[in-house]
Amino acid sequence: MSTPPLPARQAVVTRHTQETQISVTLNLDGSGQSRLETGLPFLDHMLDQIARHGLIDLAIDAKGDLSVDAHHTVEDIGITLGQALSKALGGKHGIRRYGHAYVPLDEALSRVVIDLSGRPGLEYHIAFPRARISDFDVDLLREFFQGFVNHAMCTLHIDCLRGKNAHHIAETMFKAFARALRAATEMDPRMQGQLPSTKGKL
Repeated sequence: MSTPPLPARQAVVTRHTQETQISVTLNLDGSGQSRLETGLPFLDHMLDQIARHGLIDLAIDAKGDLSVDAHHTVEDIGITLGQALSKALGGKHGIRRYGHAYVPLDEALSRVVIDLSGRPGLEYHIAFPRARISDFDVDLLREFFQGFVNHAMCTLHIDCLRGKNAHHIAETMFKAFARALRAATEMDPRMQGQLPSTKGKL
């Protein structure tokens, strides 16, 4: 008896407000391809880490009120990405649910742990040595992840264990997030399509 094919774990989500217009397309079973147009080059670089290290095909088009500042755009991209992940996962049957990763880059080392629990929660412990990377405000990275967890409905712990270079710290954080997410969203053949919860619901 042949095994039925896995469902296409893909999603397209748009979010339009008076401040931003965001479109996110993702494929959880992709090859790491990305097309990113956010108007924020450093954020594009970080989002590319999610695609490449998570093996997620990811397209994001974002237009925001960057003349005010980048806050609304960064937060709303996190929100829309979280919504897209939730949609692509569907009922979450057969996934591993939990994922973790440690990623170094020279002197920097970050750890990310994720639980696709259905309960939003963020523990974010990152100390950047400077306020900006190029012209990007590093405080907005927390806003990105807060928006993501609130709408992906997941628990996310992000810790920088060491680091001196702000760019290295941010890059290890996003690479570790990508690899933890990849582990958590993978299909576990031993689960045989079951839901990874004793509650019977995620």
